[in-house]
Amino acid sequence: MAADLPKNRLGLARWLFQDDHPLTARVAVNRYWQMLFGTGLVATPEDFGSQGEYPSHPELLDWLAVDFRESGWDVKRLIKQVVMSATYRQSSNATAKLVQRDPKNRLLARGPRFRLQSEFIRDNALAVSGLLDPRMYGPGVKPYQPPGLWAEVGLGGNPKFKQDHGGKLYRRSIYTYWKRSAPPPSMQIFDAPTREQCIVRRPRTNTPLQALVTLNDVQFVEAARNLAERMMKEGGKTLAERTKFAYELAVARPPRASEQQVMTEVFDASLTRFRKDHDAAAKLLSTGESKRDESLDAAEHAAWTIIASMILNLNETLTRG
Repeated sequence: MAADLPKNRLGLARWLFQDDHPLTARVAVNRYWQMLFGTGLVATPEDFGSQGEYPSHPELLDWLAVDFRESGWDVKRLIKQVVMSATYRQSSNATAKLVQRDPKNRLLARGPRFRLQSEFIRDNALAVSGLLDPRMYGPGVKPYQPPGLWAEVGLGGNPKFKQDHGGKLYRRSIYTYWKRSAPPPSMQIFDAPTREQCIVRRPRTNTPLQALVTLNDVQFVEAARNLAERMMKEGGKTLAERTKFAYELAVARPPRASEQQVMTEVFDASLTRFRKDHDAAAKLLSTGESKRDESLDAAEHAAWTIIASMILNLNETLTRG
């Protein structure tokens, strides 16, 4: 630290951003690389010291760090630069030879493949369905949550969780109000930390509970219902046109012939079921607070909701790869 810097937080901040400080830009760039590739150029983002792992591409890390600093610490520019690179846009398909030679993909000979973070999974479902509220800034919001969770961990006074309504239910996950002793369960199941301590590298698990969330949680069922409505209104007239529309929204490709056959069979079976069981269709279509278009046939809308849920639960939808 320079002798003329004040010995307080302002001095610390100025020291961190001195031109000759070697770590701040490197650490920041590494975190964004980790977010986009699953693993940082330095695979131990919490430790850049002698006990940490050596960078896989030290010259690239240095170049990105200097460029980031000289661009005015422009995060949006950095992310755009990385995602438009040939390295990021590679296919994640791997040959046996590649996997044998580089099982962890540290040489970046193929595209990254990993499950999305919990916030991204929720935001993606809301965006594809058309429910996402893109407004920025403002106080935290309280979307759907199972009742009584706060009471279980409250230190006296029986704290009450008061759910928000309207557009606040569909704000991006970054705005979700966070109670550290009772974090949103649908996010914690996808390995979001409790925020009781700083976590710079999240674990990634694969459990049946995660599938139960994306299949049954009210936010995801409501998203499927609204995606189904989009398919019926915007996707064309035929079953093939509508499934193609939803696939391209969710995974940026049309369905394969085998997938189309499965969806046709599931749609026909679901439509037959909901034609016979109007209560089941009504119950499914009443999930969530967003209003449905009552002019749409209920049984058909419910059947398309099943198809939309299948698409939102595809491995490709939940995985970057």
